Formats: sequence, structure tokens, C-alpha cells
Amino acid sequence: MSKEINDLREAYAFLFGETDGDTVLHDLEMRFHVHSPTFSADPYETAFREGQRSVVLFIQGMMETFNLPNEVIDDE
Repeated sequence: MSKEINDLREAYAFLFGETDGDTVLHDLEMRFHVHSPTFSADPYETAFREGQRSVVLFIQGMMETFNLPNEVIDDE
């Protein structure tokens, strides 16, 4: 993993790992369908909700990847 990507993941973990950041991330999960269905009879609405959801999942993924134990970092 490049240093630039590792630094970005560290920034996500720092920002959303603190108490206020955790509160904001939880709010985003509730607002943007992470724990609820995104289906709507209108396919455009479904796509819109999935787009919202994917942003929150991306943030969670950036934090998870950074916090994995014994992660090997390739700075080359």
C-alpha cells in the first residue's frame, strides 16, 4: 500500500474514530440507509439511496482497512 493511501486511511480513522466523529458516522449510517433497505418503487430513487449508502460504506471501509491488525504496509 502506498504511503499516500495509508496517510489517507489514517486521516479517516482519526476523523471518524474520535467521539464526535463516531457520533457523526452513526448519524450518517441512520440517514443514508446503511441499516435499512434502499429499495423504492422508483428505480431512480433506489439508485439515489444506494449512492448515499455507498459513501458511508466507503468511509467505514477506509477505517476498517486502516485498523486491521498486523497490516503490512509497502511504502515503495
